[in-house]
Amino acid sequence: MKLPRKPWHGVMVATPLPFRADLSIDLDAYAAHCAWLVGQGCDGVVPNGSLGEYQVLTADERAQVVETAVAAVGGDRVMPGVSAYGSAEARRWAEHARESGCASVMLLPPNAYRADERAVRAHFAEVAQEGLPVVAYNNPHDTKVDLTPELLAALHADGHIQAVKEFSGDVRRAYSIAELAPGLDLLAGADDVLLELAVAGAKGWVAGYPNALPAAGVELYRAAVGGDLIRARQLYRELHPLLRWDSRPEFVQAIKLSMDLAGRHGGPCRPPRGPLLPEQEATVRAATGKALAEGLN
Repeated sequence: MKLPRKPWHGVMVATPLPFRADLSIDLDAYAAHCAWLVGQGCDGVVPNGSLGEYQVLTADERAQVVETAVAAVGGDRVMPGVSAYGSAEARRWAEHARESGCASVMLLPPNAYRADERAVRAHFAEVAQEGLPVVAYNNPHDTKVDLTPELLAALHADGHIQAVKEFSGDVRRAYSIAELAPGLDLLAGADDVLLELAVAGAKGWVAGYPNALPAAGVELYRAAVGGDLIRARQLYRELHPLLRWDSRPEFVQAIKLSMDLAGRHGGPCRPPRGPLLPEQEATVRAATGKALAEGLN
């Protein structure tokens, strides 16, 4: 008997926001993008993720983004980021997610200071009180707080997390996590280690590049977790020039460039963080063009 999919399983796309020329959010375009992703086979969306624009949105804008995604694809397919500088604010965003109909949330450790283990456990305990399943997000590169396998096991034993988006880039951690917390679901958090983590038992992928090439990303993920490694390796080799961008500061910009090239862009976006070098843009354009030409989108 096939068990129901948990809300954080499958290809969950970390969505960028389309902005109008006056830097207001184009919510209609965002809703259309979320619906298009699910229509292309993705399992859900992750608005307000840590590397996106949410940190500079007003409270009303941040709430509207979540509500727009829920209206577009249904709350069971929306896992909003509820990260904040402190646990009280993060819990308020978890409360908003629950009231909006979301089935799970994604949470970074405190991101205003380098928290120790006691502070991290207290932070996740506070947000977990809201009642929604919490997916921890380990991004030690940006938060400077490393959710090690040992700490993740403690958080899981506390009953405060159900899964982890692993963004450290160290695929060996998958096996340590499985040994220390066998009931904790592993989600691939970095696009360019998807195949390695899928082979290691990942239950989902919090993905970036499916924003531009969703069907190709879904096909790659399904082949990888389904054991079709011949097809998975072929797709992985073709898409890896795009997938590896999520380990670089230009990640979001590269996604938006590829969305433009793929003709899926909802409108003018917030200006990116610095220009791509000519050779970087050439790499993105060549890889995206190859994928499109072969019908992978």
